[in-house]
Amino acid sequence: MNLTESLKSMLAKTAKNLKNSARRIFMAETVKELGKGGQRLAEKELGWSRITIRKGIKELTSGVNCIDAFNLRGRKATQEKYPNLSSDIKSLIDPQSQTDPKFRSKRLYTRLSAKEVRYQLIIQKGYQDPDLPSKETIRQQMNQLGYFLKKVSKTKPLKKIPETDKIFKEVHRINHWADNTKQVLRISMDAKATVNIGLFSRGGKSRIKVAAVDHDFKPTAKVTPVGIFLPEFDEIFLYPVTSKVTSDCLVDCLILFWERVKERFPHITTVVINLDNGPENNSHRTQFMNRIVEFAHKYGLIVRLAYYPPYHSKYNPVERVWGILENHWNGTLLDSIDTVVRFAQSMTWNGKLPVVQLVDKIYQTGVGLTKKAMNKIEIQIQRFPSLGKWFVDIFPPEFWRIHPLLN
Repeated sequence: MNLTESLKSMLAKTAKNLKNSARRIFMAETVKELGKGGQRLAEKELGWSRITIRKGIKELTSGVNCIDAFNLRGRKATQEKYPNLSSDIKSLIDPQSQTDPKFRSKRLYTRLSAKEVRYQLIIQKGYQDPDLPSKETIRQQMNQLGYFLKKVSKTKPLKKIPETDKIFKEVHRINHWADNTKQVLRISMDAKATVNIGLFSRGGKSRIKVAAVDHDFKPTAKVTPVGIFLPEFDEIFLYPVTSKVTSDCLVDCLILFWERVKERFPHITTVVINLDNGPENNSHRTQFMNRIVEFAHKYGLIVRLAYYPPYHSKYNPVERVWGILENHWNGTLLDSIDTVVRFAQSMTWNGKLPVVQLVDKIYQTGVGLTKKAMNKIEIQIQRFPSLGKWFVDIFPPEFWRIHPLLN
């Protein structure tokens, strides 16, 4: 029997509108009318499953309808039922995560337990308790995202200052505000420990035989990677510096970064910079503040400096990059500056290659401003009332008299 296009369309549409047993019986009756070879014809022309057709024939001949127990087929996968769950978990955990302080592992560690994350999903993200997956499922999701609990060792307690908790709270607030405001770009900036150049063992392993000198004396050169990380875009900009990393060096790296990306971000009016409170970039380092003010004035940007508390620099997002970099080039002899640059270029972060630019300028140490010159800088910036050492706003000339960011 030949099926016309209109007949095929009518049969297919009718079967689609029917459900469960009624649909199967209709398919069985249709195949019966088609005669010999009807099942094969229906499968070929209408796309019907022969298994479903046979089930319908049994129902038609026996007069007993099968009940579809869809509720017994198992629940949907968590990712299918909650497509935003992973991103919501990440938004909760990320501000509370740290990298391995010794860079021996790529893992991220978080202070939050799976139980606490589940509770925060209900409180902050609006999930309903009965509908959320179990604590074990949340734990597996956290592991898949790369967040692991770290065993607490019985050592000296972490040093804290009285303002530590307040600083953390304000950093998280500013970061959340920056990540959710279109005109604001948040970057994380820091310098890694200096790398000695030479035939030195770095404690890594290689599948080929590598021979290093038995003492790490007299390096031929030294390189200090300065990193700028964009958390929103998962992008890394690395600047291997052959000189001493000074305040001028850090701001020069910031300028190199902004010159490269400013055409991508014409809508950005404010840059939030996450920093640790290091000696070369703290908010009372006169030359650093002088250069940051120059940067804000030159590019017409509002710059907000948001420092992490003392002894907590590992929470700065760029610190996670150093663990990846160490694991990438360990087991290799970094015998030249070019080797360092090439290995940095081949590192990947979430599948993305970093932008690497060598900085071989020689920087002079000990550069600073007089107290009188610094007073002129202070009137161009605004410090937070109670945490002025940790949070500073810098305005271009046309904006410095007002302070919209405190709204």
